[in-house]
Amino acid sequence: MERIELLKELTEGFGISGYEAEIRETLKKYFSSRAEVIQDRLGSIIAKKKGTADSPKIMFAAHMDEIGFMVKEISKEGFIKFLPVGGWWQGNLPGLRVWIKNSKGDTIPGVIGMKPIHELTPEEAKKIPEIEKMYIDVGATGNFNPQEKMKIRPGDPVIPDGKFESLANGELYMAKAWDDRVGCALLVELLNNLTAFEHPNTVYLAGTAQEEVGLRGARTAAFTVEPDIGFALDVSICRDTPGNEGEAKEKLGAGAAILIYDSTMIPHIKLRDFVCELAELNNIPYHFTSLKGGYDTGVIHISKSGVPSLAIGVPCRYVHSGAGIISIKDYENVLNLLTLIVKHLNQDVMAQLIK
Repeated sequence: MERIELLKELTEGFGISGYEAEIRETLKKYFSSRAEVIQDRLGSIIAKKKGTADSPKIMFAAHMDEIGFMVKEISKEGFIKFLPVGGWWQGNLPGLRVWIKNSKGDTIPGVIGMKPIHELTPEEAKKIPEIEKMYIDVGATGNFNPQEKMKIRPGDPVIPDGKFESLANGELYMAKAWDDRVGCALLVELLNNLTAFEHPNTVYLAGTAQEEVGLRGARTAAFTVEPDIGFALDVSICRDTPGNEGEAKEKLGAGAAILIYDSTMIPHIKLRDFVCELAELNNIPYHFTSLKGGYDTGVIHISKSGVPSLAIGVPCRYVHSGAGIISIKDYENVLNLLTLIVKHLNQDVMAQLIK
């Protein structure tokens, strides 16, 4: 399995919230030869890798869905009104190229349009455009209706048109949907690593559905697994670009991002300290991060009687836009840290964590 090909396949895949089937099949392809695989009724996929002990049960969750859009309605002129799926800043949208997938599975290119600058009134030019006033143009004209010719209909999913690209310095990669295909790739590579050694626990690798619209798949997956320990694998925010004050700790090349707070969870302190100590003892760079939103652990940690949980991120620039940038070195450091966690998290450690 070639790492770069895996990242390309996952990031270029099509899968907004509720439409994760393509990504789920990709994960199933990589999981099925190495682990027992199940799927819950919401669409999350879970690979079980048995170690030398049934417990602790460690759940690593990475969401399969990406932010995108959904066809809302089609005007009589053939322009497509759309709904945002997940969090978008509308300033990122005018001129964004997109793909629409119709009910037959065909993908149709388009562009998000609005009035050109030449036609804006002075007041309109001062305002960020509203999504409600935007539309997707797929080439509609008076004698070409996309509803009839392309079989596009309300409910069809839409994603940004984003190629996977290696940037000039050789360590950075640009793609759409790093959030959270980078976590999905970590699931695949972690499972591959686990086949090379015995581990004193049982590991569950969950590709979760519908994270971007409310952490929904993580809730059902945690109910299915009933984990003893939970981790979310996701992107973290980079603060190393113009507009951020001071020297950024959260930057490309800073290693694994360890969550100290988000809007849905205060991480388990002993678990956080255990992971940080592992990183320090093994010279794995890491830094702390926080987030206004939430990770899959927001629902995992309150499942059943409670699950000690922590989110670990790969730093990413331009999260929730049409293209983000990550460092492959950060990815490797996160993967190494996850592998160490599985090697060392046994029943004795678990007993100390919940003491």
